[in-house]
Amino acid sequence: MRKLLIGLRTSIKAITLFVISSIIIIAIVMCVYKPIYSVSLGGEIIGYSADRAALQSKIYEYMNNGTGDNVAFVQIDEVPEYKLCFLKRGIETNDDEIYEKVISQGITYYNFYAVAIDNEEKLYVNTFEEAEEIVNGLKNKNSNNVDKLSIEKKYVTEKCETTEVASAIDKLYEAKPVVKPKSGGSVGLASMGSGFKDAGIKFIKPITATITSRFGSRWGSNHKGLDFGAPTGTSIKAAAAGTVTYSGYNNGGYGYCIIISHGNGVQTLYGHCSSLIAKVGDNVSQGQVIAKVGDTGRSYGSHLHFEVRINNVSYNPEYYI
Repeated sequence: MRKLLIGLRTSIKAITLFVISSIIIIAIVMCVYKPIYSVSLGGEIIGYSADRAALQSKIYEYMNNGTGDNVAFVQIDEVPEYKLCFLKRGIETNDDEIYEKVISQGITYYNFYAVAIDNEEKLYVNTFEEAEEIVNGLKNKNSNNVDKLSIEKKYVTEKCETTEVASAIDKLYEAKPVVKPKSGGSVGLASMGSGFKDAGIKFIKPITATITSRFGSRWGSNHKGLDFGAPTGTSIKAAAAGTVTYSGYNNGGYGYCIIISHGNGVQTLYGHCSSLIAKVGDNVSQGQVIAKVGDTGRSYGSHLHFEVRINNVSYNPEYYI
C-alpha cells in the first residue's frame, strides 16, 4: 500500500511538472509569437490580418455597394484565402493594404434607367421614379410618341450622362402633326360647311392659356377639342355671340359644361368647369364671361376643354380661333 502511495505521489509530481512546463513553454511562445491570419490571393501571400472576420466583412460590403453614386455592385472574381499561423511579435498586420489589393481587381457596375423610343435609348436618369415622371409628363402633354416610350433598367461599367426631368420632357416631346383640311389648301370657316359660310362666324380664344392637349387621336380614342391648362377659377369667355342651350352637369365626362349655339348648326362647348355663370336661354356676346375653369367630370387636372361643332360633328378648334 505504501508503495502504491509513493507511486501515485510520484505520478502527480510528474504530471504537475509537465503542466507547469507546458504553461511556461506556451507563455514563452506567446511572448515571442502571436496567432494571426496569413492572407493569400491567387496562391500568393499578400499580407497578414489579425481580424479575418472584419476584413472579409469590409470586402463584402464593398462588393455589394461600392463607393460613389449609382453603383449597383462590384464584381470581384477572386476573394482572399485565410490561414491561421504564428508570427513573431513585432510583425505588423496590413489589413488596409490587403483590402486595396483585393478591391483593385473589381469591376464596378452602375445602375441607370434609360428612357427609350421604339426601343432606342434616348437619355438616362438616376432613378425609376424620374423615368416614370418623364413618361407621365409626355403623356400629359399628349406627345405624339407616348405609345412608343419605354423604360429600361441598365447595368453598365461606365457612368452615363443623365438628364433632368424637365429638360428630358422638353427634349423628347413630339408635337402631333397638324392635318390640314382638304379644301383647296386654305383653312377657313368655309371648310367646315355652309353653316359657317352663312353665319359668317369668327371666333376668339375662350381663354388665354397654354394648350395641353390637342384635337385628334389620344390614348386610343378621339379627343374632340382643345384642352387649355389654367388654374381653377380662371374666367372662361364666349368664343362668339350666341344663345346658351345647355348649362349644367354632363354625365358623359364633361363635368359642369356650357354649350352655346351660334346659329346654322354651329355650336361651341366649354367643359370641366368649376362654376357656371351663363344659364340656358341667355344671349351672350363674344368675350362675355360665361363660366370658370375647373376639374370636374373625367379630367386629369384643372383645365378648359373647348369644342367647335357643326351639325353635331366636332372640328379642330385650332383652325378657327
